[in-house]
Amino acid sequence: MMTIEEVNGLLDEIAAELPEEIFRELNGGVNLLPDTKRNNADAEGKLYTLGEYRRDQMGRYIVIYYGSLCNVYGAASHKKMRGYLRDLLTHELTHHLESLAGERDLEIKDEIKLDRYFNR
Repeated sequence: MMTIEEVNGLLDEIAAELPEEIFRELNGGVNLLPDTKRNNADAEGKLYTLGEYRRDQMGRYIVIYYGSLCNVYGAASHKKMRGYLRDLLTHELTHHLESLAGERDLEIKDEIKLDRYFNR
């Protein structure tokens, strides 16, 4: 598994490749935490939360969970991890952009995926 510093470096590289406008009003930036987070709805604790877009009293920001990444993609090569991180970051940035636009399409799609996963 890549170290937290290596993953942070990849996130910085990926973010630098994206247009600056995407980060407009993301005043809290992209934060890589060492934590492992499990989905609250998963009673068995098998489903990890890899990242979240947050909008609260602290502002707008993205949290990526390094511990969760290790559990899900720990054996991934550097190249594959870069792809996973790019997908994850663009997913969370899409939540951000939709929030700015007053939309919830991706949030609804995520809820549908969770419902299917839990057979609800």
